[in-house]
Amino acid sequence: MSEAIYPPESVYNCIPKEPDEIKKPPRYVSKYRPAVILEHKLTKDAKKTMGPQKLELPSPDKYLKKHSKQPQPPQKSEDVHKTCTSTMRKPPVTARNNNPLMGIQTKRDFLQTTVMVPKKPKASCVNTKKGHKQLLENSGLVPKYIMKKDYGEVPEYLRQRNEAERKAKEEHEHFVKEQKVMKELSDEEQLATIEGLKKKWDELHHEYQGLPLLTDTLSKKDHKIRLEEKMSQLEKDISFFERFKTIYIPNN
Repeated sequence: MSEAIYPPESVYNCIPKEPDEIKKPPRYVSKYRPAVILEHKLTKDAKKTMGPQKLELPSPDKYLKKHSKQPQPPQKSEDVHKTCTSTMRKPPVTARNNNPLMGIQTKRDFLQTTVMVPKKPKASCVNTKKGHKQLLENSGLVPKYIMKKDYGEVPEYLRQRNEAERKAKEEHEHFVKEQKVMKELSDEEQLATIEGLKKKWDELHHEYQGLPLLTDTLSKKDHKIRLEEKMSQLEKDISFFERFKTIYIPNN
């Protein structure tokens, strides 16, 4: 049942009222909370950098001495002789009855081989005031590659590619001639076609230059647009004929 509503000047408004108790819903607790707490406890000390918790204290008899942490040379054993510096075993002494081979002759001229022949220095150039040298062979200052036998000749792979292109072109021309559908334009016909297209473009351009500056009517706008379209199409045709050397047209 709803409470009674009194006017502001009513005496009943002076009666103290008990505040309404607001009941809050229970706080949300995740069901994974125990697993997270356990995982946190397991990995809590995984990234410690201050050493172990309990460190064994050094004994009093192991006090630090002067130069104790410096590297020490290895101690020599007493049974090794002082003059012995090599650990490799020397070859055995030649036996008394081991006589050298006699009567062996050779054609080698020892006098000629022992004569010192001066070594020819490599050609170089000094390019700094401090005496920095640079070999002339790979410096690019001397004609090295033009002295080769195959200098200036077309490489083998280019010759093979040109031959393959020539054969493919001949086969295509033979196929077109057999079909009798397409005809190849000669160089004179191509030049005449290009000259005719350029002449037509000059005429349209001259007509375009004579248009009035103010295109206030619909017919003037249409005429200008048609001229621009024709000129752009002629430019495309001229670039097409100039780009390709071989052009085929239908016979009919």
